Amino acid sequence: MDNINEVQAQKELEKGYDEAEKLINDKEKTEIFLERLEEKLKQIPKLGETLSMIPVLISLVRSFIKKEYNNIPIGSIIAIVSALIYFLAPVDLIPDTIIGAGYIDDAMVLKACLRLIHHDVQEYFVWRDKIVQ
Repeated sequence: MDNINEVQAQKELEKGYDEAEKLINDKEKTEIFLERLEEKLKQIPKLGETLSMIPVLISLVRSFIKKEYNNIPIGSIIAIVSALIYFLAPVDLIPDTIIGAGYIDDAMVLKACLRLIHHDVQEYFVWRDKIVQ
């Protein structure tokens, strides 16, 4: 299968917006979802630069759901959760079981999301760094 292009990645991201919005409105389901993501990350031997942002996004969503951090538009949270839903789905444009290529589409969808929310993630880093100190 050919690599996913940016337009396809953007469409896949947008497909998950409705499900993402429903998910973030249920704190318990969101926490279970985030835990499943963390488990999936442990199974990936080498993360690329894009996929390495997933733990940050998990942390951001968790902080938002716990109402610890709310300085982010709901549209950005929906985009993040949509990208994470896509990542967690075992069957997508390129199934994760295809060794070497299975995460290309996941990375492209995540990259599409990161382009949309880059500024919001940078603000989250600033907030998180203040909390840690």
